[in-house]
Amino acid sequence: MTLPLLRRTFVAAAAALLTAGMAPDAHAQIGGLGGALGRAAHHVNLGSLTSGPQPISTSLGDARWAVDSLDSFTPREAKRSLMTLRRTPNGGFVLQPGYYELHDQSYCLHAGTHGPGGGDGYIFAPPKGTAEDAVMSVVRNSVQHPNIDQHDVQLLLWAIVARAKFEDLDTRLQQVASQLLTPRQLATLNRSALDLVPGAALNSAMDRVPPLVRQVLQSEAQLRQMLTTPGTPYEQMERVAVLAGVPALGAGSRAVPSGRWSLHPDGYYIRYLPYSYTNTVVQVWVPQGSPAVGREYDPATHIAVPGNTARQRLIQSGRPYNQS
Repeated sequence: MTLPLLRRTFVAAAAALLTAGMAPDAHAQIGGLGGALGRAAHHVNLGSLTSGPQPISTSLGDARWAVDSLDSFTPREAKRSLMTLRRTPNGGFVLQPGYYELHDQSYCLHAGTHGPGGGDGYIFAPPKGTAEDAVMSVVRNSVQHPNIDQHDVQLLLWAIVARAKFEDLDTRLQQVASQLLTPRQLATLNRSALDLVPGAALNSAMDRVPPLVRQVLQSEAQLRQMLTTPGTPYEQMERVAVLAGVPALGAGSRAVPSGRWSLHPDGYYIRYLPYSYTNTVVQVWVPQGSPAVGREYDPATHIAVPGNTARQRLIQSGRPYNQS
């Protein structure tokens, strides 16, 4: 899809989405798409920034499958690569009995927090939020596009969680988006962009939230600006999204040791050993007779959630680390 066509698709689809629920006379009074966008900016509910639906809302409370009793357990089977299993169209793996490992590309879904470290463990939770479909599509479809650099996949995910305006993204990132997302997904994301909210209103909203939430909101606002500013280096955006230093325990944290297993609802066991936010060693154990045999391990449906809520949620992928 060419960029002019991509831009026209944004406008046409966004217009359809915005006007679908309007009466004809209301549309005439607003004055078309431009008026509708202005009206949306004026009436935006700032409470939704913090307490309303989020692009990705997965939290520690959603990680309900930890198996504390297996903290010292290592399967007796010889460990094999997940890459020896049959792949699925989703970029996943058809599970068979055994003990498997993959050093995969993982991605940050919580800008403005700290990366892995300090012995903190991670447990399984599924993607949740208004943009869960788009996020999973990006991760799944990236497996079929190994030519797309991992940094560009991460930038696209940051654009989604920060609610950047996709129509104004860097040209290269627009091209990436057109390969990994459908036109309707792009239009929906563009419609929910938060650059429609005046800066003063955002600052006012930030003044009324807890420090960690404010930190995330500020990082997302910076990312929105950087992502739509041509030539902004990846390293500069990374410093905003991935905080340096050792974090204190975030609100609602709980003790989760490194290497804790989770029992997936499909019947297999999984644990996550992050090296950094960019790469994670994932280990999967499928016992003999498990109902998981023949089922799919789809990494895009796995968010590794840290016990320390001040650290980043990490979505997994079916792309081996160092693949670009």
